[in-house]
Amino acid sequence: MKELEKHIQNELKSSLETKKDFVEKNVANILKAATIIAEATKKGGKILYCGNGGSAADAQHLAAEHINKLRVERAALGAIALTTDTSIITSIANDISFDEIFSRQIQGLAQSNDVVIGISTSGNSENVIRALKTASNKKIKTIAFTGGNGGKIKEQKLADIIFNVEGSKISSRVQETHIFLGHILIEVMDKILMTK
Repeated sequence: MKELEKHIQNELKSSLETKKDFVEKNVANILKAATIIAEATKKGGKILYCGNGGSAADAQHLAAEHINKLRVERAALGAIALTTDTSIITSIANDISFDEIFSRQIQGLAQSNDVVIGISTSGNSENVIRALKTASNKKIKTIAFTGGNGGKIKEQKLADIIFNVEGSKISSRVQETHIFLGHILIEVMDKILMTK
């Protein structure tokens, strides 16, 4: 039991250290990204989230925080998780390719004032990569959440702002930091919208 208790404490320490390291390295970019999201929102734009697996769940979670609210009472804001419409996703995957499930939706749904946020723990998810490229080709602002060495997304600079969680090679630590980042971006966005 003592060994398991020590493991729990070590996991907490690891999670806190990863977040602390990430925020200290990214404060300026967090503010920049929150400002981009706030400006898009003020212009009637939507935030389009995409990711796979746990990152798909994060996409849905964060889109919900825009439509509903996080901490402050406010009107609903436009956001879509491109991970939720099973008929669209499965038809694209079946007829074209799983790699196109997000990019095809961006082709049909995204407009000039929108922002696309791609979440990929490895930075190598092909469907997220194609989503970011499609958005960029449409002159739509892009933000990426990655981990480890940032993969192809960081290497090829596929987003306007890339948040790479470098402090841990453990997927769960990266994903915990991604959802923390998502919450911070929305909280700061709300503060910007309330002060302008």
